[in-house]
Amino acid sequence: MNHRITDLSSCYSIADLRLLAKRRLPKGVFEFFDGGAEHENTLRANEAAFAQVRWRPHTLRDVSQVSLESSLFGSPLGLPMGIGPTGGLGFGHPGADLALAKAAASHGIPYTLSSSATTSIEDIAKHAPGRLWFQAYILKDQDHFWSMIERARAAHFEALVITVDLPVGGKRERDFHNHFAIPFRLTPKNMLDMAQHPLWLLRHWQHGFPTLVNLEGSKSANPINRDAFKKLASTVGRSYDAAFDVQRLAEVRQRWRGKLIVKGILRPDDALQIARLGVDAIVVSNHGGRQLDGAIASLHALPSIVQAVGQTLPVWLDGGIRRGADVAAALAVGASGVLLGRASLYGSVSAAESGAQRALDILAEEFKRTLQLCGAKNVQELTSDLIELNA
Repeated sequence: MNHRITDLSSCYSIADLRLLAKRRLPKGVFEFFDGGAEHENTLRANEAAFAQVRWRPHTLRDVSQVSLESSLFGSPLGLPMGIGPTGGLGFGHPGADLALAKAAASHGIPYTLSSSATTSIEDIAKHAPGRLWFQAYILKDQDHFWSMIERARAAHFEALVITVDLPVGGKRERDFHNHFAIPFRLTPKNMLDMAQHPLWLLRHWQHGFPTLVNLEGSKSANPINRDAFKKLASTVGRSYDAAFDVQRLAEVRQRWRGKLIVKGILRPDDALQIARLGVDAIVVSNHGGRQLDGAIASLHALPSIVQAVGQTLPVWLDGGIRRGADVAAALAVGASGVLLGRASLYGSVSAAESGAQRALDILAEEFKRTLQLCGAKNVQELTSDLIELNA
């Protein structure tokens, strides 16, 4: 379909918001958000898994009143969704992290702040009114790792999210070709790219170029050298600790007394091992196709993990969510909820809070419509008999 997407009023889907972001952002910045690892097979597989879903809907049911509400950790959710951790949003639009957090609060869903966000832990806690989670990347600089966790505790974040699927950074080749690295470094190639997007450039000139404020001061976050773009390693992952293991995760569980969520699980045996540590939830995830290319699609990994641990703790999913029907499919397969990545990101980096609100409104409306068309009055009625997966 060839639609001319010029502003939010012409966006009726997440795909439209993606096109708006592509139009408004420099190519290198857009592809940092949009791209995956290597051939991007897993990136495509996540979406393809949902495209293969087939519904067997109930009919002749009264669905004039439908509830979209759910719950997690004993507290209500406006939707069975949360905002997953997405780093560097300020490179797309100044204040995009906070904009997304505010949009999440207005829909009654949690917001997860990434370690590599461009807004600080304290500023999010001060200005965002909703349920806040903090995602701590496993850094080589353990003092800084624990310092970030202590800051999240002091700021009263509800949950800590530990992402375990990146002992090293994935090989994200679009970033190499576009000369995109963090910390950002100007080259003739990306300067020409930015010059073709004057409104984006004006915003960043007015607000200042973003930094990864929560990582400032870390001994792991060394500046890139002038040969960085020639190296076959992602600049995003050079600070990660490849030695982090289950014993270290147990230490996190011991020291963090709030809710603990482990993200990046694709195997039921790993899920069982983590559940024994007393974590509070698991997120089935392949990092949006940005880490191991060729990894199984999140939706296809979900059923065996739900079967292994779903009776003992909530199992959430991320990866490939682009429609409200995708949310419904994940719940029908057994997920307790989903984390949104690119689906909410595209709105926030293209149009700040109004774009983030638009993304969540679209997903909520599509989710409601899917329930009604399947004859389900609430999320509890999204059962496995409604769906077939063609893996």
